[in-house]
Amino acid sequence: MGSFPNKKILLGVTGGIAAYKAAELARLLVSEQASVRVVMTGSAQSFVGPLTFQALTGNPVATELLDADEEASMEHIRLARWADCIVIAPATAGFIAKMRIGLADDLLSTLCLAADVPLLVAPAMNRAMWSSPATVENIRVLRERGIVLLGPGKGFQACGEQGYGRMLEPGEIVGKLDALFSRDHVMAGLSVLVTAGPTREPIDPVRYITNRSSGKMGYEVARAAARGGASVTLVSGPVCLPKPDGVVVVEIETADEMYRAVMDRVQGHDIYIGAAAVADYSVVETSERKMKKSDVAPQLLLTLTRDILANVAGLEQSPFTVGFAAETDDLEANAKQKLAAKKLDMIVANQVGGEEGGFESDNNALSIFWQGGNIEWGMASKKILAGKLIALVAERYSQWMTLPNK
Repeated sequence: MGSFPNKKILLGVTGGIAAYKAAELARLLVSEQASVRVVMTGSAQSFVGPLTFQALTGNPVATELLDADEEASMEHIRLARWADCIVIAPATAGFIAKMRIGLADDLLSTLCLAADVPLLVAPAMNRAMWSSPATVENIRVLRERGIVLLGPGKGFQACGEQGYGRMLEPGEIVGKLDALFSRDHVMAGLSVLVTAGPTREPIDPVRYITNRSSGKMGYEVARAAARGGASVTLVSGPVCLPKPDGVVVVEIETADEMYRAVMDRVQGHDIYIGAAAVADYSVVETSERKMKKSDVAPQLLLTLTRDILANVAGLEQSPFTVGFAAETDDLEANAKQKLAAKKLDMIVANQVGGEEGGFESDNNALSIFWQGGNIEWGMASKKILAGKLIALVAERYSQWMTLPNK
C-alpha cells in the first residue's frame, strides 16, 4: 500500500521551467495511492500541457476561473473543499507575491484564498529573484500565516547560474508530504476538551466584567487537535470567530457556565487544554434592570469564581491537563508557580501588554513548562504555534501515560 491512501492532494502548477518536474510529482503522488487533481495557471500551460497531467492523474485538469461548464458549481470553492492539502509546485516569484497580497485573479490563486487546509509551496526561481528583498519579505509573511515552504534547493539553474532557487526534486517533496501526513495523526484516537475566549460576568442587563481575550489561540489549538486526528470539544466564551470544522462547539457566557460545561464533559476526555481567559471574579449581586448613571459611583461587591483548571487537575481520574498563563512580568516564575499550585501537567505562558503578540493579535510567542522541562517558541502565527503545541502535548501525553499511576 502507498504512503497516501485516501489522501486528496490538489497540485497547483504555475508558469516556470520547473513545471516539467510537476508531472513527475503528480506521477509519484498517484503511485503512493493519493487522489490528485491538478490546477494550472495560464502561463504553466506554455511549459506543460493539461493533457499530460490528465493522463497521469486520471482526472480532468482545471485551468479557468470563469468556465461556462463549471461556474455553476463554483469550481474554486468545490476544489478547495475537496482537497486535504494544496501543493504549489513550482511556485514562481510572481505567484508567491500574489499569495502574499491575496490577489485572486485566476483559479489557482482564488482557491488558495478559499481553502482551509494545509498549503505547501515549492518555490522555483532564479537565485537573484529568490534573495531579492521583495521575495524575502513575501516568504516571511507566508510563513507567519502558516504556509509550509518546501525548499528551495541549491544548484545549477536553467539560466546557467548557480545558487538557491531550484525547485526541490519530486521525490523530496513526496518525502516532506509523508512527514506532514504522519504528523497529522499525532492525536488519532484521543479525545480533547479545549476552552477558549473570555467570559462575561454581568453587572446589569447591559454591562459586564470581561477581559481582552479574542479566543484566537484556543480556536487554533482546537483546529490543530482536530487535524491531528483527535475528537475535539471546544467550550467557547463569546468571540467573533468562525467555528472550527470537525469540532463540537459548546457556547457559554459566564465563568460559572464554563465551569459547568467543562465539569459535565471532562470525564470523557483524555486531554484538557484550558486556553480560555476565565474571569477571576464575578459580581455578587447582579441588577435585573439597567443601573442608571448618577453622581455617586456604584460599589460592586465581587466574589471569586471557581477555578476550572485546578478542579480538572484535581479529579481522581484527571485528564492530561494543560493550562495557559498570560503574564505582564516575571513570566517564568509566575508560570512555574501556577504549574505547581494547580498540579498541572503542562503550562503555556505568553507575555502580554507588549507591542507584539498577545491579546487580539494573530501572532504570539510562547514559553512552555512541565515538570523537569521547558521549551521556548519565538514570535510566530498562532496557527503555527498551535500545531507545534499539539505535537508537543501528544508527545508529553504518551510519556505521561507510562507513569505507574496511570
